[in-house]
Amino acid sequence: MKGQDIRDCLLGRLFAYGALALSGRLAEDNLLIKEFTDVLISLAAKKRYLQEPAVAIILELVGKLPTEAVLNHILEAPRLREWFEGGIDAGNPDALLLALRIQEKISIDSEMFGNFLPCPFSPSRLFMPGHLSSIINCLKESTFCQPRVHGVWPVLVNILLPDIVVQAEDVVSASNSLKKHKKSRKSSSSEEEITRSIQSFCEVIIEGSLLLSSHDRKHLAFDILLLLLPRLPASFIPYVLSHKIVQCMVDILSTKDSWLYKVAQHFLKELSDWVGNDDVRRVAVIVALQKHSNARFDGITKTKTVKALVTEFKTEVGCMLFIQNLMSMFVDEGNASEEPSDQSQTTDDNSEMGSVEDKDSNDFLKTWVVESLPSILKHLKLEPEAKFRVQKEILKFLAVQGLFSASLGSEVTSFELQEKFKWPKAATSSAICRMCIEQIQSLLANAQKIEGLHSLSSGLEQGDLGSYFMHFLSTLRNIPSVSLFRSLSDDDEKAFEKLQEMEIRLSREEKNCVISVEANKLHAMRFLLIQLLLQVLLRPGEFSEAASELVICCKKAFAASDLLDSSGEEGLDDDADPKLMDVLVDTFLSLLPHSSAPLRYAIEQVFKYFCNDVTNDGLLRMLRVIKKDLKPPRHREEGRDDDDDDGEDFLGIEEEGEGEGEGEEEMDEAETGETGEDEEQTDDSEAVVEVEEAGKELSDDSDGGMDDDAMFRMDAYLAQIFKDRKNQAEGESAQSQLVLFKLRVLSLLEVYLHENPAEPEVLMVYLNLARAFVNPQTAEISEQFGQRIWGILQKKILKAKDFPRGGAVQLPTLESLLEKNLKLASKPLKRKKSAGNLSKKKQSAMWKRHKMIVSLAQDSTFWILKIIGARNFSECELQGVIDIFKGELAQYFESKTSQIKSDFLTEIYRRKPWIGHHLFGFLLEKCSSAKLEFRRVEALDLVIEILKSMVSSGNDESNRSASKKTLKNHLQKLSHLVKELATNMPEKSSRRAEVRRFCGKVFRYVSAYDLTKSFVKYLTPEAEAACESQLGELYLNFKKVER
Repeated sequence: MKGQDIRDCLLGRLFAYGALALSGRLAEDNLLIKEFTDVLISLAAKKRYLQEPAVAIILELVGKLPTEAVLNHILEAPRLREWFEGGIDAGNPDALLLALRIQEKISIDSEMFGNFLPCPFSPSRLFMPGHLSSIINCLKESTFCQPRVHGVWPVLVNILLPDIVVQAEDVVSASNSLKKHKKSRKSSSSEEEITRSIQSFCEVIIEGSLLLSSHDRKHLAFDILLLLLPRLPASFIPYVLSHKIVQCMVDILSTKDSWLYKVAQHFLKELSDWVGNDDVRRVAVIVALQKHSNARFDGITKTKTVKALVTEFKTEVGCMLFIQNLMSMFVDEGNASEEPSDQSQTTDDNSEMGSVEDKDSNDFLKTWVVESLPSILKHLKLEPEAKFRVQKEILKFLAVQGLFSASLGSEVTSFELQEKFKWPKAATSSAICRMCIEQIQSLLANAQKIEGLHSLSSGLEQGDLGSYFMHFLSTLRNIPSVSLFRSLSDDDEKAFEKLQEMEIRLSREEKNCVISVEANKLHAMRFLLIQLLLQVLLRPGEFSEAASELVICCKKAFAASDLLDSSGEEGLDDDADPKLMDVLVDTFLSLLPHSSAPLRYAIEQVFKYFCNDVTNDGLLRMLRVIKKDLKPPRHREEGRDDDDDDGEDFLGIEEEGEGEGEGEEEMDEAETGETGEDEEQTDDSEAVVEVEEAGKELSDDSDGGMDDDAMFRMDAYLAQIFKDRKNQAEGESAQSQLVLFKLRVLSLLEVYLHENPAEPEVLMVYLNLARAFVNPQTAEISEQFGQRIWGILQKKILKAKDFPRGGAVQLPTLESLLEKNLKLASKPLKRKKSAGNLSKKKQSAMWKRHKMIVSLAQDSTFWILKIIGARNFSECELQGVIDIFKGELAQYFESKTSQIKSDFLTEIYRRKPWIGHHLFGFLLEKCSSAKLEFRRVEALDLVIEILKSMVSSGNDESNRSASKKTLKNHLQKLSHLVKELATNMPEKSSRRAEVRRFCGKVFRYVSAYDLTKSFVKYLTPEAEAACESQLGELYLNFKKVER
């Protein structure tokens, strides 16, 4: 027989033996069992692929036999004994499986198994490193049946992790993990044996053999780990996810082309599923993955495994467990011992210098720990009390590791707090300390946001994280062996102590405060003091002066007896010093440039409660920052004086002249009869809106009202920017810093507008913001800055629910603003010959910006009219407004370049009918005498809109009589307009249709009030002939109703 025939013959015999074993006949005749076993072993020895099914048949037989028969017949088979004796050298996993299953059946120590099993047998002896090393070859050879997992592995896993132990371990792990300063739990002997066994199994089999071998055996290692997971107690994760296993995963997952990529990916998914909602497992897995990948598991593997696990904590117990594990990782002695022994214990800025190789690699892990602690709170939904406990635990750790260092040893006990604090043996780097401080700032800012308005009923101490932090800070500073992580200069030390003392006083005041508004002020100011105190530590030498000024402002703002020193301090004389809010605004402006995001939030909160008292000088100082640019004076127009612009447009609109300069031509849209709405015609255009300095009437830029100190404080940062601009190419960095400063000041202005929408100062803010937006340089330096101004103008001013009221805003000022906005709305988009070289993207940006400017002018017009309408001016006083609209309407009809939209004018007349009523006669005259055909046709909608508002739709006799009288007064001009339209009928069909539609509406209004006869009387014979010719039945039907 040849190959296939031999194979078929062997398999046929195997199936026959299997049928006999399954039939149970052999159990009735013990004499044949020994011979049957020898025959099967002999058959298994012929081919490798026969070994596994042969063993399965023997095990089927063993399961049907009593223990005595197995001992006396199966184990006594000569060939089986030889098979066991040579199995170790041959690397036979099937022989090992058979030995393990028979041992499980008979539970009697026997030397018949050779070296496969220890004698006497016990699970602990089976998994001893020495014995595992002896059977390692057998286990490695089990890969022949991949992708299946050989049957020997489930048997080993079952012996390694019995179900009873798995359940017991998980029950006690969570409770024991959360006991602080607990003594190590005394484990039973069986638990200790299982721990040693799992450790030996992972170290010898997984790490020492399979992971060091071929890809198939690495695949097998992950399969074995998946077998372990369902039975694995969380306390064994450090052995299963060891350094070598995690590194193997990282290496595989870092390359998608890896042969084992999907294997590792599947293991990671199963590991996440195994974690489920068990926080003990979650913590163990997170710690293992990050600890053994230097906190870069997600980064290297390009997954979000750790991030997803961290965001899924739902309980206080789980959070506390995770926090304690992170704290242990941070101060882990094992990691610390790997650091250079000669590292300096000082943590000043100089310790950051040196080569990259000198940097402690453990800083990556510490950085992740510091960043992860506050991130737990982002997705955590707990009761306020539970969340506050979690916040306190995080805050304590960050404060200890970021703000302090121990001068004697690495452990300090606080008897007042009844806690023991621990530091890493190697000094924490300044970078990590700064990161801890930044996280404290963020934690306090988030707590302040969540707290919202101060609740007196909840009690200050119960949920005030800021108060807790300051108490904790004070307590640790009083411990002799604990000091700040960096030494402070004399100025910073004084500022630190002043801030600390003032916060304590304000906290006491807040406790005793009955008025909620005052309590909110105190609460916001306290958080600002805390943030500034941390900023003093974060950036030494920069904030001491601002801190001192803020303390003085606190004393003046909260003028209680216990806030004022008996000796008095400089800066408290009301007669000699500037107003409180001016000093406070100056202080904020000095803080904003280099402040952190949490400090800026604290500033905004304080400003929110104090902005009602902001003076015009304070507002102008903020607006001055918005207007400031880095453009040197020599680049401005020659001969221009910044203060000599009283007659100029407040929005800086350059008046159109006949000679606009060479190389520039206007778009003559009148020739085409279009209105500039086609974007394609103007894509290559460029807006030539030139911005000039503000007029003095509303925005006095002079510094005459500021003393030298105030000017110095406000200009210090700007001066530094100008200095930086000279030292850096093209001033890019300086420009970006200035834009950042402006954006932060805009946030304060937005707060002011939100809190004071009806104040007359809103008009001043609008004026300056509008000018800054229209300024072409705004678009050049930062699109974000322009969009931010646009958003504030729209949401907080032009479309806000309230608007400036009262007599403080003078009508001439409003008239001037109205006139300038109407001019801006009619400003055409111009193009330069050089504009053809611009890219389509830039051309599109120009067109978009022009549309936004026009939209701003239109919205501003509506807003100003709303302010005027609320003042109830007399008809005589409003004559100036009417004259402005007359002038704009005349420009609309007479100038080809006017780009004011008829829809915009129609909307004005719809919102403010009184304007249309006063302009109706003038509009009819201009429309009749218009030289531009398309203007006349466009204006017909304006006529109908006004006519509609003038003629009442009610059936009341008095209203009908008044409407008829009004219509009769304008009947002659109306008939003259119809005559001009009929005589000069447009050639374009669309315009002809517009004319007919207009005439039809006019005829209906006239006939409805029985004025047909009077209307026709004003028409000359030539006009009637033209109407009959051009309007046809429309006019004839109109005449039929003549009475």
